[in-house]
Amino acid sequence: MDLVSGLLAREEARLDRRAKVELFEQIRREYDHGVRTIKGVARKLGVRRRMVREALGDAVPRARKINTRGKPRLEPAKAFIEAILRADENAPRKQRHTAHRIWSRIREELPQIKVAESSIRRYVRERKIQLRLIQHETFIPQSYSWGAEAQVDWYEAFSDICGERVKAYVFCMRSMASGGAFHCSFPHASQQAFLEAHERAFAYFGGVFGVCRYDNLKSAVKKILRGHQREETMRFIAFRSHWGFRSEFCTPGEGHEKGGVEEEGGYFRRNHMVPVPNHASWEALNIYLLEECRKDEQRLIGERKQTVGAGMNLEREHLRVLAEEGFDLAAVHFPHVNSSGCAKVLTNFYSVPLPVGAEVQAKVHSAYVEIWYQGECVARHERCFSRQQKILNLEHYLDALAKKPGALAGSTPLEQWRAQGRWPASFDRFWEALKQRRGKQDGTRAMIDALLLGRQYGYPPLKAAVEKALDLSCFDVEALRLLLTAERDGKRNPGETVEIGALRSYDRPQPTTENYDQLLENYRGTGVIQ
Repeated sequence: MDLVSGLLAREEARLDRRAKVELFEQIRREYDHGVRTIKGVARKLGVRRRMVREALGDAVPRARKINTRGKPRLEPAKAFIEAILRADENAPRKQRHTAHRIWSRIREELPQIKVAESSIRRYVRERKIQLRLIQHETFIPQSYSWGAEAQVDWYEAFSDICGERVKAYVFCMRSMASGGAFHCSFPHASQQAFLEAHERAFAYFGGVFGVCRYDNLKSAVKKILRGHQREETMRFIAFRSHWGFRSEFCTPGEGHEKGGVEEEGGYFRRNHMVPVPNHASWEALNIYLLEECRKDEQRLIGERKQTVGAGMNLEREHLRVLAEEGFDLAAVHFPHVNSSGCAKVLTNFYSVPLPVGAEVQAKVHSAYVEIWYQGECVARHERCFSRQQKILNLEHYLDALAKKPGALAGSTPLEQWRAQGRWPASFDRFWEALKQRRGKQDGTRAMIDALLLGRQYGYPPLKAAVEKALDLSCFDVEALRLLLTAERDGKRNPGETVEIGALRSYDRPQPTTENYDQLLENYRGTGVIQ
């Protein structure tokens, strides 16, 4: 309440002073062009002659004298506060007294002094500034050459993906000369996402900056050494060498050293991600962010005379030329297939259609994981960022299930297909009909044979064939194969009529079997044909 009252009092004083300036102007005008006497002006405007003389002497009223009020309740505590603040000059920075702690000590150690906490706070703040226990840092404005430096950072924002609110990690690269910025989002701030976002940003700006400035993020920095020296990760060094830029890192805890990108992240989140964006996929969200980046090219920043887009066009001529080929962003691992038909990649297990013990090559990208074997991609899964999870594809287990059909009903791959919407209700109805006709084991084996058709013809056509077979009450795997084959080959068009014309002269009579009747006579008599 004291702060609000003080603000209101200062506002009223400002308004009173403005009214007094306007009154002085009226007095001076009346004296120069009106009654021309001090007594007449005072009588006409209803003011004292002393004020008329003051207005004639100076158009600006003298500042009001401020009466200094005494602080009888605070005076007894000042010596105690001074002793504490003097001792804090030699104390560690994070172990100095706060105003609240000083007030608490006064209540405990000097209970006879009754003083409000707000009075202690105001006095302690004034004294800390005088004793230089509170320091206000001065920031030096910087100028940047075209294409010289870009600042890079991650920031967090929330987005609704497929109706579910998730945390998005948004990558931002900002040009310090033009003010242009590129934003894109990922479900996790992994090293692959970090490097992939760089390539997208370079493509957006049309070139590579000379220097990129970063925090000490783990995707780039392995260890912080003395001063500005850093031990960088091997993949980041290779990536930096491929694109031909230099990297610089801020002092730990000094985010203002890359204040440009810090402000850009806050501005973009407030203006383009409020309200919370709602999209069907991460790709759709990134398309939206790219569109908003292009809209920002029309804005003016501060006192600059040209738009962001105009600056980017000028800067593009000063950027390094893009490399002809991109960097191989995937992290490569060489796991073995375990007894569950999975390859362990980082901390999770991904199914593969390979025999147990086979060594595979796992390529980890920002959003997916590929499993390669003998130069062929045999499996591709959406990347999981949890720990100790199994990501399974039922298709990879069909050959094993053909020998163990009883394991299909309670299998984890089947449950994951159901959760992903890849197992339609028509499959359950077809499976149930097969079990009723052939028995549980043979019916399940027939269902597995039907799923194997999906590997050959595709699962959307298989779903359509199963639904058509259900409509026809035809519960047979070979019927599904026939439907899929007919669907793939398409319907044959009936033959078109052709005018024979002159070819009719070559017509031959239809064959007859009358001459063979002579043989029947001999057969009736002897039963033997000679």
